[in-house]
Amino acid sequence: MEKSSLASVDKGSDLNEKGVLDDVDALALDIQALGPDIIEAAEYAKTMSAEDVDEVIDYILTEHDKDPNFPPRVLEACRRYKYDEELRSDPIEYQNVYQELRVEAALIMINSPYAEVRAVVDNHDDPEISASTFRAWVIGTLFVGAGGFINQFFSIRYPGISVGANVAQLLAFPAGKLLERILPTRRFTTFGHTWSFNPGKFNMKEHMVITIMANVGFASPYTAYIVFVQYLPIYFNQPWASNFGYQLLVALSTNFIGYGLAGLTRRFLVYPSRAVWPSNLATIALNRAFHTETNQAANGWTISRMRWFVYCFGAMFVYFWFPNYIIQAMSYFNWMTWIAPDNVILAAVTGGVGGLGLNPISTWDWNQLTVAGDPLINPFYSIFNGFLGTLITAPIVFAIWYTNTWNTAYIAINDNHVWDNTGHRYKVLKVVNKDTMFDEAGYKAYSPAYLSAGNAFIYGMFFAVYTATITHTILYHRREIVAGFKNLISRKSAFADSKDVHTRLMRSYREVPEYVYFAVLVASIALGAAGVGAFPTHTSPAVVLYGVFLAAIFCIPCGIIMSITNVEITLNVIAELFGGLWFPGNATAMNYFKSYGYVTTSHTLHFAQDLKLAHYVHIAPWVTFTCQMWATLVSTLVCTAILNYQMTKIPDVCLPKQKDHFTCPGNNTFFTASVLWGTLGPRRMFGPGAIYNGLLWCFPIGAVLPIPFYFLRKKYKAFAYFHAPIFLVGGLIWAPYNMTNVWPAVPVAYAFNYYIRRRFLGWWSKYNYITSSAFSCAIAISALVTFFALQQQGIEINWNGNNLPFAGIDGSGPILRTLAKGEHFGPGVGQF
Repeated sequence: MEKSSLASVDKGSDLNEKGVLDDVDALALDIQALGPDIIEAAEYAKTMSAEDVDEVIDYILTEHDKDPNFPPRVLEACRRYKYDEELRSDPIEYQNVYQELRVEAALIMINSPYAEVRAVVDNHDDPEISASTFRAWVIGTLFVGAGGFINQFFSIRYPGISVGANVAQLLAFPAGKLLERILPTRRFTTFGHTWSFNPGKFNMKEHMVITIMANVGFASPYTAYIVFVQYLPIYFNQPWASNFGYQLLVALSTNFIGYGLAGLTRRFLVYPSRAVWPSNLATIALNRAFHTETNQAANGWTISRMRWFVYCFGAMFVYFWFPNYIIQAMSYFNWMTWIAPDNVILAAVTGGVGGLGLNPISTWDWNQLTVAGDPLINPFYSIFNGFLGTLITAPIVFAIWYTNTWNTAYIAINDNHVWDNTGHRYKVLKVVNKDTMFDEAGYKAYSPAYLSAGNAFIYGMFFAVYTATITHTILYHRREIVAGFKNLISRKSAFADSKDVHTRLMRSYREVPEYVYFAVLVASIALGAAGVGAFPTHTSPAVVLYGVFLAAIFCIPCGIIMSITNVEITLNVIAELFGGLWFPGNATAMNYFKSYGYVTTSHTLHFAQDLKLAHYVHIAPWVTFTCQMWATLVSTLVCTAILNYQMTKIPDVCLPKQKDHFTCPGNNTFFTASVLWGTLGPRRMFGPGAIYNGLLWCFPIGAVLPIPFYFLRKKYKAFAYFHAPIFLVGGLIWAPYNMTNVWPAVPVAYAFNYYIRRRFLGWWSKYNYITSSAFSCAIAISALVTFFALQQQGIEINWNGNNLPFAGIDGSGPILRTLAKGEHFGPGVGQF
């Protein structure tokens, strides 16, 4: 069809004498924008030519046609304007459509096309506001050191304790205001640069620098797990692993590799406007609450953001004591099993502790219902897709267990451990020799490894989601990926010719070149190869390259999905699978492949998320790069020192009856996975003739699944919001989680991110993300207080409200069939 033209339309006919739209509220509802944003866009629209508007309409149809976050009414209006012949024959309606599209085109040019971004992110910037200040670096460094210390030290304790970056963000404001008050204001000039200990008011950019440092610095190095299982006698008993140089080399390598890939993928994961990264919005909303002095009414509500945060924080801080400590039955509200606590089927289907959790009212605990995603942050379609995946796979898990497929009836339906053929935990030391390599004779004299119905099923779902992710990305995002690679090869600045206002605002700052990130990547690989190769790991340094290669394949597809839906697809299973295949019988090699494949990808996505956070608040790229690198270096040094102390100085560390409860539950799980996937190997689990070989069919099933829905979306609007990878991620909730952690989020997400957003956009824009931040901060602080004030002292409340959820079969895990003493299921000794 011939391209439509705007030349015949009177550009000023929809504006009144003051240049303001006649019906701001109606148009705001259509394109999901607030009145002030509409008025600003209308003013800008007067400067746009017909060709400019036409170009933006083409851009919308090209860039956002498959974008589930883009306002659907605007997309429909663009399609009507471009392709509907009947519309062109109706001048009045044609004028109405043009009015909406002209303002939307202007809105896209001067603001974000997404209501959720406009709600918290300012579309203006003052480059004179300094983010890299003495205050920010001092507070950030101190918080990173303290947070890294706490998280590493208590990571091996049961129950564990940790602090998140939201705690640092909350405490950074009073710390910044304190330094604002006490530091001297004298100015200095160093190498031509004028600076001061106290440049003035503690600002939002400084606050965000501290938050970014906490985001990257609070995480313990993943290699701590590897070193622990290498060193301790109860695991692989390799005393040389206490070498601090070895620990530091591999920790620095795994921590910094993600920066290299994050920087090289900025054109795909950071700069595009469609890369929303929803969880960043709650972080920005909290900062905005601290630093915004104006208070505009929203749907009649005049409470300031800061006051609303305090109200929500206080309410949740008090409330969380009940499900977390006083009445745990509120958290695990498995009331249906209380009717018949010894009914195995009832517990299996409705139980919220060890069952599948099919319960219409299953929890009153905000912390429980946000496990699969925060319903105030994740888009509603994302929450609902995950719920559909969980709901549809629940009967499959039950059928596997009830029919005793793979001998699952002898194991609790939703357990996440590994078992032998007598129904006991798998004793991994029986299948390894003194060099931690696979012992064939020991294995044949013992037992194959068995999984519960829920645990076995999620392996199949993992296989499916990996191939579905690649297919989905090719179908829905191939054009953006190709364009990104073309720009990368041509070395064209990502800031050039961009229609995203935040990318254009970032032109005021010097960009970090790709070669700098590439240098970080190469140096990190070299450090890892040196650490693996220079010490007796029995592992080839090539494992580092193999792992990075896996991360390079998946980081863009997984990153695109996470940046749009706020759902992370982790590579832990595929890394274990390929690592076990490429390095059979070698647990340490598999562990390193897992670190450089799975963990590198996860780091890449979270570092890219922080780059987008800085992009939204307009922090200079070099400042972001420097503060991320520094925080990671400090955190790595602190955590590695604490790791060495834990292994060598804490008596009886990781033993079951360690007096201070440093029993290392996470390390035990990691050790079991190391032996199963590295020593025992995936061939004995999924190879020809193996117990779970049939699950490999999930790879082609996942690859094909997105294809029919891609074509169905063109015919049926409902399928436009079906997301195959997120649907499959919903099936990954099992073992140990269940429907309790998925279903309760659906009505909350519908209420806030669909109904309130559409009907009360002003209220939603002002308070939604603040509510989420307040709840998460309150839960973190409340848990810390409860732990140190009561649980650390051994003070527990022993009453029915805490004991009832765990008293019946649901608490112990429903098992359908039992074995008599001396019996076993499956093949016996000499039969496998």
